[in-house]
Amino acid sequence: MAHEARLIIQVARGGAVARQLERDRPADIALDTRPADENGRIEPPEAGHVVLSVPSPETLTREPEEVRRVIDEAGAGPEPLVVVIEAADELRAEELAVVFDAVERTSRAVILRVVGDG
Repeated sequence: MAHEARLIIQVARGGAVARQLERDRPADIALDTRPADENGRIEPPEAGHVVLSVPSPETLTREPEEVRRVIDEAGAGPEPLVVVIEAADELRAEELAVVFDAVERTSRAVILRVVGDG
């Protein structure tokens, strides 16, 4: 049986975070690169339930309890949960650890969307 990643990271194709993750991708994630508009930003998701939007990945480590709370309160359902980061040039291990912790708290897939370079 194939292992299915429960954390999907959506980024702009060719963007800073895409280049970082293509060089050094953590285990148990799926990388979903998307075309960017003329400003280097990806379009809003076609599917999923947005549970949190933050300006930068540093917010995740400053407010890990908020990430856990929104994932917990989302409950069960068929759609993936979406955490939006407006801008980032990289995703550090401690920032991803907060999201991985939240993923373990739900049976739903989680999408971490990095809208554009920061």
